[in-house]
Amino acid sequence: MNKATVDFIKQWLLKANEDLLVINKLTEFEIVATTSVCFHCQQAVEKFLKAFLIANGVDIKKTHNIEFLLSECSDIDKDFAEIDPKELSDFGVDARYPGDTYIPDEKETLEYKNLAFEIKEFVESKIYKILELK
Repeated sequence: MNKATVDFIKQWLLKANEDLLVINKLTEFEIVATTSVCFHCQQAVEKFLKAFLIANGVDIKKTHNIEFLLSECSDIDKDFAEIDPKELSDFGVDARYPGDTYIPDEKETLEYKNLAFEIKEFVESKIYKILELK
């Protein structure tokens, strides 16, 4: 893997981890912006999964669909099939605008936060193994 690709993967991880920083800030005290927290959870997971795909030489599709990305990842590594994203895709771009947006409660918001951090650990460990081998 060339340096430019490694740097690109690192940029995806950096942006995903920035979303996690926002999640931590928005959940430090009372959680009032639940859809915003869940939006950043969706964004972080999307970026982690895309980083994994890039690390495996896959051209990523322009999508916010977590289920699709997990399917693409599980074609490479069956461990990804064990991940239950719940309704995380629903908090992508559409959740940023008024309309028929579902507003999660605090408990569900914290579940999505935990999911995002679990996926971070899972994906980063797999990416670091790939980068060490190539």
